[in-house]
Amino acid sequence: MNNDRTNVALIGCGRIAGHHCRSIGANEGVNLTAVCDLVADKARAYSAEFGVPWYQDYRRMLAEHPEIDVVAVITPSGMHFEHAMEMIQVFGKHVIIEKPTFMRVEQLDQAYEAADRAGLRIFPVFQNRYNKAVGRVRQALAQGELGDIRIMSVRVRWCRPQRYYDMAPWRGTFSHDGGALTNQGIHHVDLLRHLGGEVARVSATMATLGADIEVEDTVVATLTYPSGAVGSLEVTTAARPDDFEASLSIVGSKGMAQIGGIAVNELQVFTPDPSACAPFSEDFAGIKGHGAVYGFGHDAMYRDIRASFVEGRPYPVDRADARATLSLLHAFYRSAEHDGGWMAVRDGGSSDRLGHEDAAISDLYRTPGTQR
Repeated sequence: MNNDRTNVALIGCGRIAGHHCRSIGANEGVNLTAVCDLVADKARAYSAEFGVPWYQDYRRMLAEHPEIDVVAVITPSGMHFEHAMEMIQVFGKHVIIEKPTFMRVEQLDQAYEAADRAGLRIFPVFQNRYNKAVGRVRQALAQGELGDIRIMSVRVRWCRPQRYYDMAPWRGTFSHDGGALTNQGIHHVDLLRHLGGEVARVSATMATLGADIEVEDTVVATLTYPSGAVGSLEVTTAARPDDFEASLSIVGSKGMAQIGGIAVNELQVFTPDPSACAPFSEDFAGIKGHGAVYGFGHDAMYRDIRASFVEGRPYPVDRADARATLSLLHAFYRSAEHDGGWMAVRDGGSSDRLGHEDAAISDLYRTPGTQR
């Protein structure tokens, strides 16, 4: 790899791809090399906006641009594993994987093992960890400003109407998408442990209330921590008519913190120092050309990716970290599949439904010539 710059290519030009392109451009030493999508108009649009070549076949893209160092896999969630494994095993490329990283725990294990054998790196995307409010609360917990955690609470109230799920065949499926918890709530599931530490047990109820889809659009759950702390989680995409909030609150023995806003971007309550609320809040609503819920974290993520190559600095989300979040996600589904019974997260099993194979859908998102 040339340390003068890190060359990144994108596979998948959906909703968040433009956000990646702008974040790459915001980082000195990181270069957008090419973009690829099976739908020519999508790839062509980003090509025109960012002045890079576009492709419909990523194999051709990689053959014509051997200088590519890292491939950002921004394809449907159920295709992450297949695409990442090909990038690692066939093309020898590092990979950036959008949430939820992989659909199943065993897929994550296989991908990291393949990357380790090839001397390559996997960079999971959890951009909300970079939010100023999240960083300040994590610091407060580490320094004891809030005392011992007593209650952790997550509340996501977003709107995804039927037309959202009708946009593509993979949406709203257990095989390639997952429901409100996997697609929209995964960052908040991650923050339950990023801030609160590892969760011991969960009990979850899931329902589909606002759309004609096979997955849940609503989940309500209770959770416990080894310390004795308890928590609650409410995630829905059945709110109407708009996105309302994505919040996380912590009740501690010395005080309380609440992070809210559209995407945990506002420090709304911080009893150790109320004056910290304003400087540690960010306005996502006016982000030009970006979805407000994506925030600014991808910029910092690409900065960390660059630093991992140039300075040897460890990327903040390692294998164990990504695996623990995925295991927690599956624990909620496993509980719901067993009538809301308590499920130990450390068991590490996968859901019976989430991420199961569906070749018919996968074939829609495979480059021609690779149908199975």
